[in-house]
Amino acid sequence: MPDLLWDDVKVLFDPEISGALPDVVVEGTSVEDWQMLLDLVQTQGWQHAYSLDGEPTEQVSAADMAAGGASEFSATPELRVWPIPEVLLIFRMYQVESIDFDVDLRELHGQERLDVLVDVFRLIGRRLGKSVWMSAEGSPGHPDLGFDVEVDRVVLMAAPGG
Repeated sequence: MPDLLWDDVKVLFDPEISGALPDVVVEGTSVEDWQMLLDLVQTQGWQHAYSLDGEPTEQVSAADMAAGGASEFSATPELRVWPIPEVLLIFRMYQVESIDFDVDLRELHGQERLDVLVDVFRLIGRRLGKSVWMSAEGSPGHPDLGFDVEVDRVVLMAAPGG
């Protein structure tokens, strides 16, 4: 049985309600956690593209990403990841202390794609040993759902539509 059923959560995936790009975060991270994320993308064989300030470039290590985005005047490193061709995740290294990424809700319809997202959250959370929380666009700190490392599964935090 899946962690989440589409019919129970589909309102959370409505771009008109939650915004097109909900905020996903893993808090309390380090350069090592970022490197584990980069390694996970590689080992899973997910398609990906790295850019700096919107300019495609060769992917670098997490330490190099952190060094490249260290000043307020430098570009934000961005990693676009496609676990499947129809689902895009956009990771941005705003700071080393959290892994922030967006998911385009316009691409997430139905149980199959929800299961892909749940699997990604689970893989990231287990690899890092940290929770992965998704909240409506612009509402950090109020997660709707995510991978809870304490219970080792993706859980619903907010009542859909309420």
